[in-house]
Amino acid sequence: MTATNLVSNNVAPNAAEYGGDEISALVLDPGYTVVRGGFAGEDVPKSVVPSFYAIIPSSQERRHVYGENAIHTPSPNIEIGNPISKNGIVEDWETAANLWEYAITSRLTNAKASNPLTNGLNEKTDELQQEMEGVETQERPLEENPLLMTETGWNTGKGREKPIEIAMENWGAPAFWLARSGVLSAFSAGKPSALVVDIGAASTSVTPVHDGIILRKGTTRSSLAGNYISDQLRQIFSSSQPPIPLTPHYLINSKTPVDAGAPSNATYRTFPPGTEPHPSFRALQEERILTEFKESVVAVWSPGRLGGHNQHGGTNLDLARTQAARPFEMPDGYNQLFGVERYRAVESLFDVKMAISDPSNPAPSPSQTLPALIQHSLSQVDVDIRPHLLANIVVVGGSSLIYGINDRLKQELEALYPGPRVRIFSPGNVVERKFSSWIGGSILASLGTFHQMWISKKEYDEHGPGIVEKRCK
Repeated sequence: MTATNLVSNNVAPNAAEYGGDEISALVLDPGYTVVRGGFAGEDVPKSVVPSFYAIIPSSQERRHVYGENAIHTPSPNIEIGNPISKNGIVEDWETAANLWEYAITSRLTNAKASNPLTNGLNEKTDELQQEMEGVETQERPLEENPLLMTETGWNTGKGREKPIEIAMENWGAPAFWLARSGVLSAFSAGKPSALVVDIGAASTSVTPVHDGIILRKGTTRSSLAGNYISDQLRQIFSSSQPPIPLTPHYLINSKTPVDAGAPSNATYRTFPPGTEPHPSFRALQEERILTEFKESVVAVWSPGRLGGHNQHGGTNLDLARTQAARPFEMPDGYNQLFGVERYRAVESLFDVKMAISDPSNPAPSPSQTLPALIQHSLSQVDVDIRPHLLANIVVVGGSSLIYGINDRLKQELEALYPGPRVRIFSPGNVVERKFSSWIGGSILASLGTFHQMWISKKEYDEHGPGIVEKRCK
């Protein structure tokens, strides 16, 4: 920032140039599964919208419909899409912009006023016609709100410039800032320096943060995350004898209770030929069942590795078979007690030898496991700050809520690093764990000293979208 643009903390910022305390900044945190949006300074995001959207064919075109209800209603020929790829990078910018705008306007900003020419409340006169010319183009969703957006630590150059372009030109935002999600997760835990382990749906990432700056060289990621655990569960269910059915709720008309392990007794819904939902719709509904299964049944084995031996000389697999099993009922009424399977599904996040693989789902490499990611990340940073990062490991992300994952990670790291102290910080509150980067953004954007950091519309007009690379390090 040039000296002429610096503003004293004692001087109220110009509303047209900066987003100060008196202006409600918005924080938008787009992820692979959900988009989180809300006002800076609040505890939780008010708007949580699925990143998935419905594609509904009509006579003229394929309509895109956003929101929870749209993606879970089995409309004829409905298809499901996602503008964000599994590595967290936006692939379809037009759809992503529409989805983010929906997340903002549906819950956070007021809907646009209807056109007086077409709302039936006014007579159409030439005078009114002249007054309304150009008004539609002036009404934009963010004209009064600066916007802070989050990004992954491995975002591309285009992926950094496009959000400010959308915010400034499409939404009319007066100011903008782009922040790394790893840094914000560290801030949400109250730590300027931390090793942030984010276990999400599509990917797991390890981000070293030092004094609020991301250490790019040490950022590592892997696809062993929530969706991978779901794939492991699918293979466990299909290889069971007999195979365990995975029938989504929308295909069930009615069901009758059955004993554990007995075949289901349900009547199924049928669709007229040519109107069946697309396979992508079924895959999303199956994922809802698997998410519920992960939340209520799946657990991480501890102590030691599931494929190893225990202190009594026996194998941990045999010991796991003696542990209390957990019941689970499928939507069609099939129910079963799950014992060792509930540990097996997640074990390959730590030990790839326990991965269940087939030709379409090859086994992961040892470098993709959680301990290996952390080890590689630490090897890329200065040796002097490694003990400090090990003592400040922040574990976040929806998939980190699987029971026992923190205890097991601590054991694995203590075995790798017997000298330094290993401390893991992980919010006990589910909301804080799932929305950590949004909460960090809410804290940052509400700080009184942050108003000097915003990229103003004036600066954007002068320098173009490339200013993001220079300012948002």
